[in-house]
Order: sequence, then structure tokens, then C-alpha cells
Amino acid sequence: MNSRYTKEICLELLRKKGEALRLQGRYPKRSDFTEEEVAYIKAFLGPWPRALEAAGLKPKREDDSSEKNREKRIRAKRKKNENR
Repeated sequence: MNSRYTKEICLELLRKKGEALRLQGRYPKRSDFTEEEVAYIKAFLGPWPRALEAAGLKPKREDDSSEKNREKRIRAKRKKNENR
């Protein structure tokens, strides 16, 4: 890996681009960066939406996937028991 990229530098890249795009009312897209920058941002910060969240550009998602899965299993069991 190129030593000039760190997690902090990736966050700063996203924040600077976010500031510039705020007037346009949109979040930074992968296409706003070079392929190399995108690779490092995703390597340090994960999938693009999570990277935007880590940089403070996008609100963190509220859903709790483990809770959703639990509720889905309960519904499936109830439906299965209804059919007996």
C-alpha cells in the first residue's frame, strides 16, 4: 500500500469533497475521486455508504439488522405454526 494514505487522510478527502458538494446538495460519489483514492477509502473505511457515515457526511443508518433478522424469524415461526 502507498504509505501516503491513512485512515485520517481518507476521511479528510471525503470531508473536503463533501464541503465542496454541499452547495450542490449531494454527497460525494466514487466518481468524484480517482480509482486509487476510492480503493484506499474503501480499504480503510469499508463500503461507500459506511465511509460517508465515518466522515460525518451522511447520518448513520438507524436500522439494526440483527433485530430485523430476529423479528423476521419470529414472524416465520408464527406463520409456520398457523399452518399446522
